[in-house]
Order: sequence, then C-alpha cells, then structure tokens
Amino acid sequence: MTLERLRIFVAVAEREHVTAAARTLNLTQSAVSNALGALEVEHQVRLFDRVGRGVVLNETGRAFLPEARAVLARAAAAEAALADMSALRRGRLAVFASQTIASYWLPRRLVAFHAAHPGIELDVAIGNTREAAEAVLNGAAEIGLVEGAVDAPALSQATVGSDRLAVLVTPDHPWATRSRLAAQDLTATSWVLREPGSGTRSTLEAAVRMAGVDPAALAVAMTLPSNEAVLAAAEAGAGATALSESVAYASVAAGRLATAPFALPERPFRLLRHKERYRSKAGDAFIAAMG
Repeated sequence: MTLERLRIFVAVAEREHVTAAARTLNLTQSAVSNALGALEVEHQVRLFDRVGRGVVLNETGRAFLPEARAVLARAAAAEAALADMSALRRGRLAVFASQTIASYWLPRRLVAFHAAHPGIELDVAIGNTREAAEAVLNGAAEIGLVEGAVDAPALSQATVGSDRLAVLVTPDHPWATRSRLAAQDLTATSWVLREPGSGTRSTLEAAVRMAGVDPAALAVAMTLPSNEAVLAAAEAGAGATALSESVAYASVAAGRLATAPFALPERPFRLLRHKERYRSKAGDAFIAAMG
C-alpha cells in the first residue's frame, strides 16, 4: 500500500467515477484503474462494485474510506510539520551549556533567538564542560557551549565569546593587600574549586601549570559542583578560589571578596557541534545569532 494508491482510492470513492478522478489527479484513466486494481489484489479485497460504466463503493470500501482519509491527513500533517521546521516556524533545539555561560553569557542571546523564532522550543541543559561535550557526542544536544578545552576529534569547535577568571579571597586574607603574587605563592593557602571536568577548574590548572607550578600542589580544601556553592564557600573564608569575573562581580562590588593580584589568561567560549550528526536549520539559525 502506498500513499499514491490511497489518494487515488479516495479520489475515486468521493466521485464514484474513474474518469473524473483521473482528471482531478492529472492521471490517465488506465493509471487510475491499474492503481485501484493493484490495491485490491494486494489485499485480496474488492472495494468497489462495477455497475454499468461506473463504480460504487461496496461495504468494504465504505469501511476503508475513513481510514484512508485519516492516513492521508496524517501524511499531510507530517509534510506540513517538515515544511514548518524548514522555515523555522516550529521545532525544538537542544543546547547544553556549562554553568558560567548558562548563567551570565547565554540568557540574553536565548531571549533574542526566541524573539526572532518564537516557534522554536529551546531545551537548555546545564552542567560542566565535560558533560556538555558528552551530550553533543551522544546526540542528547545538538549544540554545546563550554568554557574549557575539549579534546574530541568528532566535535567541531568555534569561538563565540570569552571571559576572564579572577583569583578571589576574602578581604582579610593576606593576598587581598598584596601588590603582586608569584606562582609559588599559590601553594601557600587553601583553595575552594569547581569539580574536575569544569572549564573553570581546567582553565585555572592550565594557567598554574604554565606558570611553572604543578596544580596538584594546590591545597584544595573543598571541591564543589557549582559556581554559586564555590562563591558562598569562598565568602565564608574556606579558601581562595578562581571564578569568572562575571560570576564574582557582585561579591567583589559588595566587598565580600577581593581580587588577588595574580593574572589569569582570557579564556574562549567554545561552541561545539558534532561533525557527522544532522545539523538542523534551527541550530544553524542559533549559531548565526551568536555572532
């Protein structure tokens, strides 16, 4: 059974005339007759009674007609859905963003994209850089947005923004009044850090390593799974930390934390996409809006 045969059956059933149906469908009379015959032979039923030169639906044909119409309606709805998705009138886009991006950089871009494409549902998940990369690799998300470096040959990576980390301490910490910190000084205090796999943690460790200090030499007192938890612990005096300047801005402005004089490099925000998986038009439009 094919959609074309169903269309022909419905056209003939509605007109009870092969020639009229053929004219409507822009087919030859023999093509219509052959399609009806093939449908009946395939399922070993008779759908029409041939009365004189015309055709009349029999009981089987009358029972089958609403089913055929329903199938054609579903096919038309599916075709319309694909057309809407192609034209960005409807659809869904799954994005996985690491925490700093999701909380401080991404929201206004999501709002702008939604205003431009209100029919596209945005499904945004939040985790760390490693989790975002895994989501794009396994197809759970079409787009990943991360702060950390990703070693995954299957993923394409493009820079879409940046920020800078700051070393932060409480105002009464000795580093708060120092004019300069050497790399070796970083091992002389306790630290509160994000979990391994986060872009914030990997950026700090890379910078410390570049300065000639083994990151394992840092005295990590606490490892916490979110920027907010790290920020609260640092404000409570649990140790020094490194967080995005955007994350720490309010705490520094309010005097709850101070920026220590150890410069960390700017880090890029990377957009991840699988090189081989299907790339939707919604995804392409989202990326274009990042510019």
